[in-house]
Amino acid sequence: MDLVLLMKAVVMGIVEGLTEFLPISSTGHLILAGALLGFDDDKAKVFDIAIQTGAIFAVVLVYWQKIRTTVADLPTQRQAQLFALNVLIAFIPAVVLGLLFGKTIKEHLFTPVVVATTFIVGGFIILWAEKRQAAGGNAVRVLDADDMNWKDALKVGLVQCLAMIPGTSRSGATIIGGMLLGLSRKAATDFSFYLAIPTLIGAGVYSLYKERALLSAADIPLFAVGLVVSFLAAWLCVRWLLRFIATHSFVGFAYYRIVFGVVVLATAWSGTVHWAA
Repeated sequence: MDLVLLMKAVVMGIVEGLTEFLPISSTGHLILAGALLGFDDDKAKVFDIAIQTGAIFAVVLVYWQKIRTTVADLPTQRQAQLFALNVLIAFIPAVVLGLLFGKTIKEHLFTPVVVATTFIVGGFIILWAEKRQAAGGNAVRVLDADDMNWKDALKVGLVQCLAMIPGTSRSGATIIGGMLLGLSRKAATDFSFYLAIPTLIGAGVYSLYKERALLSAADIPLFAVGLVVSFLAAWLCVRWLLRFIATHSFVGFAYYRIVFGVVVLATAWSGTVHWAA
């Protein structure tokens, strides 16, 4: 295996793990990093989706106690059944819209300029949402993810579909969207992480199956490195984020998105950086 290619896998794994669960768009960062590294062919796009599975294993580890208890209680406990049903309901919209429009979106929107623009727009939306909540505009109805009803789950699932546009951020859409819908910051964050489990594993498995003709046994080390590195980076990031949201808002991430998006657009238009399509 080419050592340079493995190093690219390490870099992409770090980018994926550190950005997957922050409201700054892992897909957007992977597109930009891939453009800079020259790692953006069809196989690289499959790689980007597949290593999300490594990141999601970190969520499973962090939330293992809750997941294990829910699975064990499914046959007999109504609360566990309702929680699992909510996750399923929220998962369905992404499956339907992904199957209908996923190919078209990848063909036309997976570009650095689109990502940068979406970074900026998403940053202003986060600032607006945080300002609205600080002013008391969001009445918190749901303090814990266990208290959500099926309508709450469906709405969060529909909001998650916005993340099909690269640069939007799946975590950002579900967390900020959940807060606007009446979920507490903790409830929205927890449910976003739970929803990520079927969403990202499903996307990874589907992508690998659909593009299996592009892959061979020689690609196993590349994908293995990406998965392991993304798992480790995501594990550190998730643990940090859960502590961070206890005392902080997402305003800092909003400014990061705006500044980063402006830098990408400025370097693209000036020709300072050649962002490959």
